[in-house]
Amino acid sequence: MFVPRSLKVKRPVQTSSHVLTKKSKVEEERKDGGNPAAPAQVEEEEEEAWEDPKSQDVTTPDSAGLSKSSVGEDKDESASSDTEDDEEEEEEEEPVKSFKKYQRWPEPGEPVCVMCGRYGEYICDSTDNDVCSLECKAKHLVQMGMGTGADAFTRKENSAPDVTQGDPGGAGLTEASYSYKENVFISGLTEEQVQRIKQELGIDTEGRDVRRPIVEFEHCGFPLKLNGNLKKAGYQAPTPVQMQMVPVGLTGRDVIASADTGSGKTVAFLLPVVLRALEKPAQTESGPVALILTPTRELAIQIERQAKELVIGLPNMRTALLVGGMPLPPQLHRLKSSIKIIIATPGRLIEILKQKAVQLDNVKVAVVDEVDTMLKMGFQQQVLEVLGHVTEVHQTLLVSATIPKGTEELASRLVHDPVRIVIGEKNQPCANVRQILLWVEEPSKKKKLFEIVNDSKLYHPPVVVFVDCKLGADLLCEAVAKVTGLNTVAIHSDKTQWERNRILRGLLDGDFEVVISTGVLGRGLDLANVRLVVNFDMPNSMDEYVHQVGRAGRLGHRGTAITFLNNNNKRLFLEVVNRVKPTGSILPPQLLNSPHLHEQQRREKQKAKQESDDVLVTKSNLLDIIRKHDRRKK
Repeated sequence: MFVPRSLKVKRPVQTSSHVLTKKSKVEEERKDGGNPAAPAQVEEEEEEAWEDPKSQDVTTPDSAGLSKSSVGEDKDESASSDTEDDEEEEEEEEPVKSFKKYQRWPEPGEPVCVMCGRYGEYICDSTDNDVCSLECKAKHLVQMGMGTGADAFTRKENSAPDVTQGDPGGAGLTEASYSYKENVFISGLTEEQVQRIKQELGIDTEGRDVRRPIVEFEHCGFPLKLNGNLKKAGYQAPTPVQMQMVPVGLTGRDVIASADTGSGKTVAFLLPVVLRALEKPAQTESGPVALILTPTRELAIQIERQAKELVIGLPNMRTALLVGGMPLPPQLHRLKSSIKIIIATPGRLIEILKQKAVQLDNVKVAVVDEVDTMLKMGFQQQVLEVLGHVTEVHQTLLVSATIPKGTEELASRLVHDPVRIVIGEKNQPCANVRQILLWVEEPSKKKKLFEIVNDSKLYHPPVVVFVDCKLGADLLCEAVAKVTGLNTVAIHSDKTQWERNRILRGLLDGDFEVVISTGVLGRGLDLANVRLVVNFDMPNSMDEYVHQVGRAGRLGHRGTAITFLNNNNKRLFLEVVNRVKPTGSILPPQLLNSPHLHEQQRREKQKAKQESDDVLVTKSNLLDIIRKHDRRKK
């Protein structure tokens, strides 16, 4: 039922004695007349706890699956037998706490109960979350839609879940023996039909022996529990990137994948990760099996949440979130609980690796999300250092919405015989987002933003406004709140992680009408309810532009992205025209008539002409090249 936070010597005890101990504690509280309202509340909760004889059993450490850390050490064997009995009585472990009121509040850095905020002394085996008592576990199970909560007070005789694999062929297999086999329906398709499917869905692949795309998740023959988790999490049918990447990933091939923002890349790499983590390890192996690296804390938190949705109810599937901005001790404590999947930012993981608190020797699959950002100068050395701790023979999955040519060359060094997957137009903005580019001079930007949020046709809260600096975010937040009266908040890297998590939750729950953000919300996050994005400051690169406008069109939903442009962004004029014009968006005349754009176009033509003139010299064309470059007058 629970997983202990610490395992030490556990003394055998009788169930009945513990029940009596628990009752005597409650009776003492009854006699306490300090709070007149307390006895009635205690009496009511006692009746619920003790009316069922089965619930008495759960108060023992055995039935709850818990063992507490013993405080004392082994006593001197020469002591008298009476003294030994007394000491043994003291060392007996305390029963699992039935109610949250018996649990203390956490010290700084200690785990926190997901339900009430008290000390998260236990780990719920069903959801892998921290809870403080059986009461909070029951409420948590109800909240997660995993029964009525009665399971929290029911003793499980067989702790090993019976998870079988839904094999389309008929025979059920255990999860440990899972291996991907192409479904009969997929195998029966002709090559022409497969190519037509890929063409219709915009799937482009490159590599040796690329697996055919699936059409439904059932074609993978996942374990029944995993299939159920997929449906419960809302993944009814695979998206194009999932159709192609999942079967390729399940066969153990290295992958470099590029797909639109909001296209479902996270689940596309999580499914191969989860299936690899389910494999039964060799007796000599221990430690995490999968590693997922991300550039931002918010993205890591989101990925861990999605991973937990997929592994609910699967045996021994625990995740660890290792990110900066959060206390280190709980993360170190978490690593002692037989972790299978690590989701981390590179900086915090390196810090933990230096303390030798985790070993990556047995990692079988490594994922680098937002690989274009991760292989830039800021993260590049950290990523390479982390991957240096991973065993040489492992599967590597590299994904992003944009992979520039220079980044792809560097990424190619991290993979072996990869399959390259491109969904849609490579490095292009998401097709579901309507792009509006407005020429706005710097002094007029605030006024234009106020007009947008007052326009009933454009304004659909919540709105995300991207700016280029932290101070600018705070100042603009104050201005928007003062002028429009809207519930506005700013988020950037100077905010504490607790504040950033609160703001992100509020954004997803619709508590905020306008969120002013630096680039921390620009990558990977599923802001499903956001329909309008405003680039108050044009991003520094078109790749960042693609990611930021993609916050408005997630998983097929339509959205709008408005970008303010002026001569301060002249360096990007040519790229803006080349990437945005093909989407059918109307470009401002100030941009199209800009001398800076004309100069950039002239240079591009000149460069293209030079490249066309650079002909490879061969024996057959050598004389022609000499004559062409002969400057002597004839």
